[in-house]
Amino acid sequence: MKSIFTFLLLLPILTYTQNVKQGDYEGVFGMDDLNKIPGAPDYTNLKYWIAHPEVEDMADVTPGKGQFRNGQSEAQVDVFFVYPTIYTGEQNASFPWFADVDDAELNEKIANSTIKYQATVFNRSAKIYSPLYRQAHVAVFRSDSSLRMPSLDLAYLDVKNAFEYYLKNWNNDRPIIIAAHSQGTLHAARLLKEFFEGKPLMQKLVAAYIVGMPVQKNHFTELPICESPDQNTCWMTWNTYLAGYYPPYHKTWYMNAASVNPLTWATNETWASRNENSGGVLKNYKKVLPRLTDAQNHDGMLWIHKPRFFGNFLLNWKRFHNVDYNLFYSNIRENVATRVEKYLENASVVNN
Repeated sequence: MKSIFTFLLLLPILTYTQNVKQGDYEGVFGMDDLNKIPGAPDYTNLKYWIAHPEVEDMADVTPGKGQFRNGQSEAQVDVFFVYPTIYTGEQNASFPWFADVDDAELNEKIANSTIKYQATVFNRSAKIYSPLYRQAHVAVFRSDSSLRMPSLDLAYLDVKNAFEYYLKNWNNDRPIIIAAHSQGTLHAARLLKEFFEGKPLMQKLVAAYIVGMPVQKNHFTELPICESPDQNTCWMTWNTYLAGYYPPYHKTWYMNAASVNPLTWATNETWASRNENSGGVLKNYKKVLPRLTDAQNHDGMLWIHKPRFFGNFLLNWKRFHNVDYNLFYSNIRENVATRVEKYLENASVVNN
């Protein structure tokens, strides 16, 4: 019996707990609490950057046993990473709708979840900048727009201010990758609209990885979706579900949503087998698991079959939102390097 309990505790699948199902939340806070706002982050202070090249942080780690290397010290490209909703637990009565950027416990969760398991895919090829921001509580996504939009607008204001500070003080005309997940993708998509699309900065965009939230095919008018593994100045997204499953909100969210397969980097519905998956990372960060899962774009979603790992018979997920990056960790890492190499090669030709 003891061995069974030990096995369950070690089951290597959950990386963080942002996936809260519809109906799980019963709140006592409403519109009247929107004026309870924590203090704004001061981006001149590096403590308000959960990842920064000048600080030793969780963006510097690599999974596995030596097969990956942190290359930030010599990277010629930057990534601005906007993390997903980690403020998912009981709401703070002082600031129920917004995360407090001075909440040490929450910041530790951010560092040891999304930064460790997602942002690190970029540390081979880019210096990682990720600001703390007053993220909206997960419950706003089950609230009406009168509450949801002001919450997300405040969160975006922080992200925007951080990006402007980064541009002014650290970018130095370097190429940029925009990357995000879930709530972070909502904010990153707004950044792309406001700062890149149709503007000079668009030519500095290596690519945008805006994952874990449906993005409509026509969301951008001038910035194209990525159609090949080495394309630059483009964007990509995917949302991972079990093959054959349609979420209840599919017709609302996904009927015109884009999806790029992170094993083929194409938008077509060609199925990619597990053999094309060079390695995923689950809860055990010391293991990189090759051939973890397959992938196929389908009706605005990314369909996969059950990931293969020891103990997967206990896994009954249909929605793989939490591990949109993890399942394809090595492939994403390789693709970032490919796109960076292509961008720098083209830039060199232009400059010469």
